[in-house]
Amino acid sequence: MIDRRLVSNFDWTLLGIVMIICLLGVLNIYSASAPYKLVGAPYYFKQLNWMFFGLIISLVVCSVDYHIFEDFAYWLYGGVVVLLLAVLLVGKKSLGATRWLDLGLFTIQPSELMKIGIILTFARFFNNYHAVGGLTVKDMFFPLALLGVPAALIMKQPDLGTASLVVLIAFSMAFFIGFRWSTLLTFVVVTVPLAWLTWSFYMKPYQKSRVLDFINPERARLGSGYHIIQSKIAVGSGGLLGKGYVKGTQAQLRFLPEQHTDFAFSVFAEEWGFVGTLVLILLYLGLIMWGLTIARSCNDRLGALLAVGVTAMLFWHTVINIGMVIGLFPVVGVPLPFFSYGGTSMITSMVGVGILQNISMRKFMF
Repeated sequence: MIDRRLVSNFDWTLLGIVMIICLLGVLNIYSASAPYKLVGAPYYFKQLNWMFFGLIISLVVCSVDYHIFEDFAYWLYGGVVVLLLAVLLVGKKSLGATRWLDLGLFTIQPSELMKIGIILTFARFFNNYHAVGGLTVKDMFFPLALLGVPAALIMKQPDLGTASLVVLIAFSMAFFIGFRWSTLLTFVVVTVPLAWLTWSFYMKPYQKSRVLDFINPERARLGSGYHIIQSKIAVGSGGLLGKGYVKGTQAQLRFLPEQHTDFAFSVFAEEWGFVGTLVLILLYLGLIMWGLTIARSCNDRLGALLAVGVTAMLFWHTVINIGMVIGLFPVVGVPLPFFSYGGTSMITSMVGVGILQNISMRKFMF
């Protein structure tokens, strides 16, 4: 029998913010894909289907006590690692990258699932591991091993953006636990040669081009720098109030690449201007602050860790995507949560919302 207290403590504010962003995303996808000649269902209709499917999964996730997730964390982690290995062996290749598994009825992107996997795994580890005075380098050996395996597999696809997100989520959770200053200094010292090794031997030529284009987009206006230049034109041309719905020239004339996915924010900025983008950013800010409020009000360590992990996932997605399309970060192919078109991204984000809802509903019980 369902505890009535769970129903009465359902977090309508969290759901309301998410639904507003989702519906704005559907409207934006309709506009962004209007000039496309599509065969089959339009993108906005598919996004609606993924949204409703994600809501169902979110409700399922929040209906089960989140403490049960701790028991299955390592199993989920292992399962997703197997899927990542399968991607490298039999994955579907698209746009020069192998990131998807074709399961017949649909395709999945296991690297997206690893975001939830690393949140559950790190939450379980840190919930049962207590470091006195902050985490030392020795304390981080096992967590870094857990993080290194999927990060390396995702980089191999190659997918620098998702690999970076998985790392940022993990370190955000570790920062919540707390580091010793000596540990932070060690990480800084190690990061410099590690970054050089990654640049010299691991990064693909197109990934290096994206970093160089970030520094100087004009170096290849019609080549690798085209994406960010057109995106900045779209954002800037929106002005204060925008050009109007389905009236953005950059999108309707298809100057913008990936305008319904990675650069969906650019389409929105051109059509709704500074005022519209400010409203959207405030919605995301409200979502992040609400997630942190849930973490702060949680009465047990596991719930707080899970809430911080999910909030970090949504935060870094939002910051990197918006920063990417306005030229503050290199183009790394990170979608805007609930807003950009994409089934696996929507499901992953909705699972995160389900976890936050789960914690919010049960905070009175512990």
